Amino acid sequence: MRDAYFDQLDSIVDDLVAMTYEVQHAVREATKALLTADADIAEKVISDDAAIDAARERIEARSFELLALQQPVAKDLRMLVAALRMVADLERMGDLSVHVAKVARLRVPATAVPEELVPTIERMATVAEKMVGTVAGIIAERDVDGARQLEEDDEEMDSLRRSSFRLMLDDSWPHGVEPAVDIALLGRYYERIADHAVSLARRVVYLVTGKTVSALEL
Repeated sequence: MRDAYFDQLDSIVDDLVAMTYEVQHAVREATKALLTADADIAEKVISDDAAIDAARERIEARSFELLALQQPVAKDLRMLVAALRMVADLERMGDLSVHVAKVARLRVPATAVPEELVPTIERMATVAEKMVGTVAGIIAERDVDGARQLEEDDEEMDSLRRSSFRLMLDDSWPHGVEPAVDIALLGRYYERIADHAVSLARRVVYLVTGKTVSALEL
């Protein structure tokens, strides 16, 4: 009976990892739609978000079932509590990918990103996608050191967003208000994806150590 219980706990972790890779794929495809002005890819990102939502519901249901039937304590309880919080972060990251795809769809057949900002947005997307992929490994391996390392990638994301604002606010900005709004929103979406990745990593630290952590402690 206990073996089945532990198998269920492991299965929840496996599902979290799989959901994380689904989110990483959504980030990658939304960026592709954005930079190539591909409406079909954008539509697919938007429609595929239902699978991420369904994954959240499935993991939540199984976690609540174990909480109710097994009354776990100590590390097992921490794992289930962390899982319930992680799926909320992951679902929100999927939603943010949808927001990127919707910006792309709105501007088709044009691209939403002015040429001089393409390198910055490309890098923000690369950092976000990398962070999500890294989190999958952190969750699978309960990698506390990897969780702490992720903070450095988040610092790069913050720097990239500041750089995009400097370009938009410069007196020589030639593109007007609408592209500036698009870039401000896109920067926010990628930054929030990175923030959620850090949040996930901190939950792994909590799972392993039983301690909550702040940015200064990571």
